[in-house]
Amino acid sequence: MKYCPGTSGFWEERGVSRRDFLKFCTAMTAALALPVSLAPRIAEALEDDKRPSVIWLEFQSCTGDTEALLRAANPTVGEIVLDVLSVDYAETIMAAAGFQAEEARHKTMKERSGTYIAIVEGSIPTGANGAYCCIAGRSALDIAREVCGGAMATITVGTCASYGGIPAAAPNPTGAMGVKDAVPGATVINLPGCPVNTDNLVATVVHLLTFGKLPAVDGKGRPLFAYGKRIHDNCERRPHFDAGQYVEQWGDQAHRKGHCLYKMGCKGPETFHNCPSQRYNEKTAWPVSAGHGCAGCSEPYFWDSMTPLYKRLPNVPGFGIETTADTIGLGLAAATAAAFGVHGVVSAFRKGDESEGAKED
Repeated sequence: MKYCPGTSGFWEERGVSRRDFLKFCTAMTAALALPVSLAPRIAEALEDDKRPSVIWLEFQSCTGDTEALLRAANPTVGEIVLDVLSVDYAETIMAAAGFQAEEARHKTMKERSGTYIAIVEGSIPTGANGAYCCIAGRSALDIAREVCGGAMATITVGTCASYGGIPAAAPNPTGAMGVKDAVPGATVINLPGCPVNTDNLVATVVHLLTFGKLPAVDGKGRPLFAYGKRIHDNCERRPHFDAGQYVEQWGDQAHRKGHCLYKMGCKGPETFHNCPSQRYNEKTAWPVSAGHGCAGCSEPYFWDSMTPLYKRLPNVPGFGIETTADTIGLGLAAATAAAFGVHGVVSAFRKGDESEGAKED
């Protein structure tokens, strides 16, 4: 593989070795489902010292997505904030406060209009004219319309910002909703999950820096590289599902052996996310590997549609998974896998993606 002369010099000045820098660029091609031949192009984009300005807004949230950012490992939050992005406004991590903080946001919006990236954490309450969440005397709805409306792109991090999340669960007293519903005219890409996987956030930004546009998305506004396959398709416990080996009770022998958690309420068969491959905590673990079923948190309105969390899914329309969980055999498993194998919108959206990565694929 050839890399342009001088590649990673910008990063070496910041204590990052050429080897680690190139490993990161290669890892980004894998995360984005791009051919490794595009790693030099990613390296070139990341070496550009013109870091994009970011305004990170936080509304109705538990701050879990900011916490996920602070625990990022490859790259670390320091590398993301100081080298990859110019985070001009982020209430939790910025030194400024009060009027100074608001001044920083307004300055970025004025000087970088149409070129900055907005990242939104938390749902936007619309009830009571937005009174449920106000910052500097203005409602979250007004701020979101202003900031997202003037951004080059808006990235929602976490399910609350993407679809309303738990604040929007019935009866939704605050009128909470996701960014795209609250600001219909904004260019939005959703990275749902509780919390967001920071690897997916970095990969989305890297795609934007490399190709000048957001990656291809599915029908729910999620990037296909991260949400193109079901949890069930890549789960390490999938062989046990196919073999009819299920956990029947927490702590039983099957649970200790790592058997399938479907009967214990795992929502993997209805959830699209790359948790099994990207994982959390420096790619070491995710809920299912720790013995807990998927909660379906990357799906819209999961709190209403996926609960009770510890009861098995009802019949999934068109696939009969409730029956196969009891009568699964090898032949039936193959038929089920074939039926589940295609994420309906992938081919349609991928066909329309004119990025270099799509052409190479």
